[in-house]
Amino acid sequence: MTTVADVARWLEGFAPSRLAEAWDNVGLLWGDPDAEVTRVMTCLSITPRTAREAIDERAELIVSHHPVLFKAVKRVRADHPETGMLWSLARAGIAIASPHTAFDNTEGGINDVLAHRLGLMDLGPLRPSPAPASFKVVVFTPEGDREAVLAAAFAAGAGRIGAYEQCSYSSEGYGTFFGTEGANPAVGQAGRRETVRELRVEVICPADRIAAVLAAIRSAHSYEEPAIDVFPLRPTAQGTGVGRLGRLRAGLTLRAFAEAVALALATRGIQVAGDPGRQVERVAIACGAGDDFVGDAAQAGAEVLLTGEARFHRALEAEALGLGLVVAGHHATERPGVEELASRITRAFPTLAVWPSLLEADPLWTIA
Repeated sequence: MTTVADVARWLEGFAPSRLAEAWDNVGLLWGDPDAEVTRVMTCLSITPRTAREAIDERAELIVSHHPVLFKAVKRVRADHPETGMLWSLARAGIAIASPHTAFDNTEGGINDVLAHRLGLMDLGPLRPSPAPASFKVVVFTPEGDREAVLAAAFAAGAGRIGAYEQCSYSSEGYGTFFGTEGANPAVGQAGRRETVRELRVEVICPADRIAAVLAAIRSAHSYEEPAIDVFPLRPTAQGTGVGRLGRLRAGLTLRAFAEAVALALATRGIQVAGDPGRQVERVAIACGAGDDFVGDAAQAGAEVLLTGEARFHRALEAEALGLGLVVAGHHATERPGVEELASRITRAFPTLAVWPSLLEADPLWTIA
């Protein structure tokens, strides 16, 4: 049996909440974690239309890119337009999870989907994220304590490096100690210097878990006073970050690039700022409402920024910086990721019926 919690855990593994913006609200936002799931619908937003589709198609879980609960709600009433759909979903027992900006930023997320549709190469983050603060913890143990100490440290949150868990390093050596009056050594005797064959065991520990890891090591260690060193590690830029920066296989004019975007995203509602004849090769991407990245794109040496929404003064800023700006629409830049997410969930849970909303549509339309 697959539960709501199972899918939520998979989402957290694919698009970790640590990648989300500080202002965001991501994760399992609504519903019973222990409820069984057989049918899952993905969508960009919870609207009366998508809510009705989920109910009619008997979904037990909606994975909505945009959070359904973002601002404080004081009343949930069936007769209020803003909350009536929530009341209907609650009565139908449908849970809601939202990965939002964590999905934008994760490897294989929305910005990567856009980059791959455009055939970009040499991808990296537009705004790199510094690695979280961390420490190297070194503890000296007798051979017999090694496994118990490591198991305790791992359970408390140490030993993770990228996609790998339970990472450590051990080297052999000799330790000495002299137990003073009142000491009760686990090895040797008090009142004389002892020399003991020991292991130097090293693990990486995130800053927010250091207290728990040190307590766990001390609890599992046989020594009365285990020797532990804690070294702060210098944060470095990591592979994750906000937006994407890549390179076209061959340079295009800004006009030709905008036409390629329209074709790749199947949309006609493209707006462009900048000289249509200028050559572009280095492309910055920020899906959705990403015009705040105009400065980042120019600083990174991009010739064009592709985003979903842009304010008038941001377009003027791009023009002043000599940066092309292609505005393809919020829906158009994020809907491809919603469709890809349905495919990813299907691959992770082959027994589930998963589909991207068939009724969802861009609320904005253009007149030719």
